[in-house]
Amino acid sequence: MSSWIVGVDVGGTFTDIFAINPKTGEVKTAKTPSTPSDQSIGFLNGLTSVANLESIDAVVHGTTVGTNALLERKGARTGLIATEGFRDVLEMRRRDRPRTWGLRGTFRPVAQRQDRKEVPERVLSDGTIEHPVDIEAVETAARDLASAGCEAIAIAFVNAYANVKNEQAAREAVMRVWPNAHITAATDILPEIREFERTSTAVLNAYLQPAMGRYLGRLQGTLGPDGATLLIVQSNGGLMTADEASRSPVRTALSGPAAGVVAARAVGLSAGYPNVIGCDMGGTSFDVSLIADGRTALAAETSIDFGMVIRAPMVEITTIGAGGGSIAWIDAGGMLRIGPESAGADPGPACYGKGGNRPTVTDANVLLGRINPDNPIGGELGCLDITSAEKAIRTAIAEPLGLSEVDAAEAIIKVANAAMAGAIRIVSIERGHDPSKFVAMPFGGGGALHAGALIREVGLAGALSPRYPGVLSALGANIADMRLDRVQTINAPLNELREGLLSELASRFWEEGSAKLANSRVPIEETCVEIELDMHYQGQTHSIPVRLPGDQLSSINFNADAVQIAFEAAYRTAFSRLLAGPPIRVMNLRVAVIGRRPPFELERLSPIGGSLELAQRGTRRVYADGGWHEASIFSRLELPVGARIAGPAILEQPDATIFVDPGLSAEVDRLGNIFMHPA
Repeated sequence: MSSWIVGVDVGGTFTDIFAINPKTGEVKTAKTPSTPSDQSIGFLNGLTSVANLESIDAVVHGTTVGTNALLERKGARTGLIATEGFRDVLEMRRRDRPRTWGLRGTFRPVAQRQDRKEVPERVLSDGTIEHPVDIEAVETAARDLASAGCEAIAIAFVNAYANVKNEQAAREAVMRVWPNAHITAATDILPEIREFERTSTAVLNAYLQPAMGRYLGRLQGTLGPDGATLLIVQSNGGLMTADEASRSPVRTALSGPAAGVVAARAVGLSAGYPNVIGCDMGGTSFDVSLIADGRTALAAETSIDFGMVIRAPMVEITTIGAGGGSIAWIDAGGMLRIGPESAGADPGPACYGKGGNRPTVTDANVLLGRINPDNPIGGELGCLDITSAEKAIRTAIAEPLGLSEVDAAEAIIKVANAAMAGAIRIVSIERGHDPSKFVAMPFGGGGALHAGALIREVGLAGALSPRYPGVLSALGANIADMRLDRVQTINAPLNELREGLLSELASRFWEEGSAKLANSRVPIEETCVEIELDMHYQGQTHSIPVRLPGDQLSSINFNADAVQIAFEAAYRTAFSRLLAGPPIRVMNLRVAVIGRRPPFELERLSPIGGSLELAQRGTRRVYADGGWHEASIFSRLELPVGARIAGPAILEQPDATIFVDPGLSAEVDRLGNIFMHPA
């Protein structure tokens, strides 16, 4: 009998699993090695490690397929049909450069120039159709692109956001001659002003469609036609169906990290910490996100790599190459550096014993005694090879720098910690937040090994390690709600908007979104709405997001006076002052329709019983602050509520290891979280 809901997060080294049985409250977790050559293999291995496929109701997946395809430029050959005279919008971009202060650097759009065709058509900025689209030219361009070997196609016409008719007519024409379903019209993805961003988003969506479609097709084939419902985490932290993800894969570009932020927010709020800095350290990267007053920061736009701009709601995440598998190396100036290159899952760090011979952050933690080589996370690896780790560090770092192996290993950790601290300062201090009012939430397989150092380096209030930090993103997939986003450009002064326009558009999007959610086969307890406006003073280039209070249409005030009050409050928060004189302009209306899934009560993870004495597993020598210490070892999941532990100590569990630095102490709260702070 079906009963399990399983969250799956595929990372560069491990595939993380968090399974919940809603009927019994039982929880299972697992970490299995990822399979980069075909992520669906690691996905299936992870599923079957916790439950039979027949017993799974739903699978909620945070995927990196889209992210990897963009970063590695391994998407499909993609064609573009553009307005006559505008095929080079992708290359002109915003006249930016790969190196801001340099004159050198190259950029190649994913749609090459020979694969970008122009057709006669023209829509004016007010929506007037000056020239209907030439359908015959569109069909000819599509046939030529198909003959040239393009597997996907995008259509992006100038000013189509103001009137979609020409672009939609072109899409229908392409559908008649194109050999597959990989067709993206820019207004289907982003009916919003700004030509480059809209064109870039449409082309990248088409670029990802074949790879994402094949991947999700394999997963759905594995689950079977009558099997579990497959849901995908979006970059904004919401969920969508697998079919929708196949059509709009660009919305999954930050899928996995977004799920972690969802869980970090939920855990922080349940533990009484509304101000949290999420620190997700996986095998390849260190992802940092900020949650202030219980709200996750969303960005309307992000760049996956230089020139690869996606304009879609995404959780704001700062990423650096400082994961457990990040390789330590010495640059031409003799400086020790970490990443961004990673050893990944195969061959992995040298200590994995799979042929890797370059030192990584994980190798350094093993050599310093912080990771138990006889009981590493993701148990399928077996015992770690500490000799290989020592050799890799000695050859690549210690001997060139004239250090002992352990001092070289500690240097690797310190450089990695400094990079992580810098990323935390970017999302906190540089955005006007005082880090002393925030707690770090370390998660991923390696985050909790470095939390103590980050408390000291950044001046954080402490660090809160969740019950299962190594699979928190997979937990977040289970917590996330369904979400559908729509945007419509308004581009008019607030005092000139037709009365009722915003309400009418929001109502239409609400009805469309509610109908889609009702047909999604996903249990939904409540449907809510979030309304946001992009606004600025007349003459300004950049807008600020203005959230209208209320989560039901009936409770939201679209009156111009209410909108102005909301804008002025948001503007004052951002810039500390208002401007006198310029009229206020509304650029875009954003509507998010949210389907609340049955809640997962985090109290289910609370420890039952246990004792400090029974949880202790002896001691182990740990190298820290330039010397060896005798650290107490504990089985973290056997610690009772209220337990207090003084550092140095190591708390071990199947999915992660927590290092309590000398001079710090840790306590177990009522939900089983570990709160670490200065003693």
